[in-house]
Amino acid sequence: MTDTGYASEYASMILQRNRIPMPSADFVPNWPDKPRPTKHYPGALSFPLPDDPQPAAQAADPPDERGEPGEPGEPGDEPFTLPVLGAMLRDSYGLTGRRLAIQANTDVHGYPFYARANWSRGTASGGGLYPCSVYWIAGPGAGVCPGVYHYACRTHAMQRLLAGDVTHLVRAALGTDTGASQFLVVGVKYWANAFKYNTFAYHAVSMDVGTLVQTWRLLAGGRRRIAPHFWFDQAALGGLLGLPDDEEGLFAVVPLTWATPAAGVGPGPAGAVAVRRRDQEKSRVVLTFDAVRRIHRATAAAADDRPAPGSLAAAAAAPPTGGGDRIALPPARPPQMPVRAALTRRRSSFGRFDASVPMTTADLAGLLVAAQAAQLPTEVATPGDGHLVKLYTFVNHVRGVPAGSYEYDPARHQLRAVRTGSPATFLQRNYFLPNYNLEQAAAVVVPAVRVGAVLEATGPRGYNVVNATIGAVAQTFYTAAAALGLGCGVALGFDGVSYIEELGLTATGETPLLIMLAGHERALTSDYRYELR
Repeated sequence: MTDTGYASEYASMILQRNRIPMPSADFVPNWPDKPRPTKHYPGALSFPLPDDPQPAAQAADPPDERGEPGEPGEPGDEPFTLPVLGAMLRDSYGLTGRRLAIQANTDVHGYPFYARANWSRGTASGGGLYPCSVYWIAGPGAGVCPGVYHYACRTHAMQRLLAGDVTHLVRAALGTDTGASQFLVVGVKYWANAFKYNTFAYHAVSMDVGTLVQTWRLLAGGRRRIAPHFWFDQAALGGLLGLPDDEEGLFAVVPLTWATPAAGVGPGPAGAVAVRRRDQEKSRVVLTFDAVRRIHRATAAAADDRPAPGSLAAAAAAPPTGGGDRIALPPARPPQMPVRAALTRRRSSFGRFDASVPMTTADLAGLLVAAQAAQLPTEVATPGDGHLVKLYTFVNHVRGVPAGSYEYDPARHQLRAVRTGSPATFLQRNYFLPNYNLEQAAAVVVPAVRVGAVLEATGPRGYNVVNATIGAVAQTFYTAAAALGLGCGVALGFDGVSYIEELGLTATGETPLLIMLAGHERALTSDYRYELR
């Protein structure tokens, strides 16, 4: 039996947090002393990234047998170029526009002021904080000086932190030769989220990693390979990037196939090599939270303990087997919007749902098929492992589907009834934020994972895989909703224990990890948008 360590304890605290307060539950953010919205390396040489005039995903992928484009299938290996990389980073984590609209979020009063403006991005992020750091470990053949670069998302530029080819150290940290000479590394500086969410921060940011990587996969479509590695020597890679212990965690490494293959890629210079530049923190007081530190250390210590291929099969979601009436869903209505345009259009609805306009069953089918397909690949996956995620949906206002709760059966493309009757009272009673009236949403989709089984199968590092997968599901749901012309919102402020009881998940060991709302929005004239490109 795998020692799941503190990861299991932290997962239990997250599940029960609305009944048993987590440590630091009385914490109040110091907003005037909040950190910068991105890492800052003063004095670092930088260059603006070019944009691809013909981006990787001009149009949605061809529909599958149910008519849903969204998720790529077996990827090709078309190479990256510098303009393609620049376009992918801009469309995922770069600033794409400014938004100003009347909605139910509590900080909307500050949006008219430039210093508190709401800047949109293609990728979703918990609390709109965007704490992920993207590093490019550039080897020979990239068209730039080999070295270590940090993506400055607000200026859409690369900042050079170290000059010289160190890709051999990345390959050594991965423990395998992928044949790549270029790597993206995704990290998270915890204070960028913990200043607001304290002990809850690790749970939120590990989902943010999944939303970012999944946006890259959606943009790559079936043409370019985005295959993240979750197990690697995190201590060695963190040392290379010059990251202080416990301050920033590294969650994923993504090898890139490049247009100009590096000639004679081999061992680099011997000896200790590390980034010496340090991020300049804006906050005068930086706090650490014991729960965040402990879960970071637990997952980091297990980062190079890669499980055997096929290990995740033991944690796959079981097919629906219970009784209950079944509703056959129609083919998904294929959206006609290119992925890049859908990412630009994506936003959180925040109280703007309108129950007077029901959702069609074809749209619900499209959302479910897209979300079900959004499974992040891992380096330990093997064919036939099955999906980690099972989808449940609470139906409020969908044409042809009676109000109630349902389990989605992807093999049959059917809904299996779990409970009949309106779920509106249950949904609102178990939601703890003021920014949504859940009854107004046409449907609330709930992704669930057998978290305990994943940790048993893969160890503490499996916690990152679970949350990255859920983040990928959320990002795909957002993108599909935008392409279908629907409003969408994703939230973590719900009582997971009540959802387990309502959906009858105790026996299955499944844990609901977030809720995804979709439906039509009210028509508002006060909706300001300014696109930056």
